[in-house]
Amino acid sequence: MHKKLLIILSIFTLLLTNVKSDEIVIKQLKKGGNIVFIRHAIAPGGGDPENFRLDDCSTQRNLDSQGIEQSKKMGLFFQQNNIPIDKVLSSEWCRCKDTAKFAFKDYETFNALNSFFSSKFEKNKEKQMKDLNKFLNNWESNKNLILITHYVVILESLNKTVSSGEIVVVDKNLNYIGSVEKY
Repeated sequence: MHKKLLIILSIFTLLLTNVKSDEIVIKQLKKGGNIVFIRHAIAPGGGDPENFRLDDCSTQRNLDSQGIEQSKKMGLFFQQNNIPIDKVLSSEWCRCKDTAKFAFKDYETFNALNSFFSSKFEKNKEKQMKDLNKFLNNWESNKNLILITHYVVILESLNKTVSSGEIVVVDKNLNYIGSVEKY
């Protein structure tokens, strides 16, 4: 009996901690001036097929119905919390563009956010990261910058591992503020 109570209390404490963490992130986002990295929503599989072409979504891993729903919920999170958005930038990969479209409607593509996971694209990593860092160093706004990208770009930029659809908030200097993962 004592062991069950301890387990229940541990779960309750964990849930309260997550709620408190979300509140801190939301409060910071409402202030604006943050950089928000979002890993694209759920797209079953890993990597991209060998016949991948940037201009043909049928050759890429794409969002499934769960990923589309996840994207819409992500957009609602920003709307319902009145979070100010400067702009939404997306990788050129279809799963990122679709995440942006279903979550935020308006977005621009930015090739520095493209994946370099595949050996086909790993040669781009150094230039992309340099371009991304230059862009972020020059970005100024009292609203939030949304970057929809890939696991490898977030890992390289922030040294953080992320789940599909995870929202990672950092300040202008890329100092970690918190994450939201509700979807």
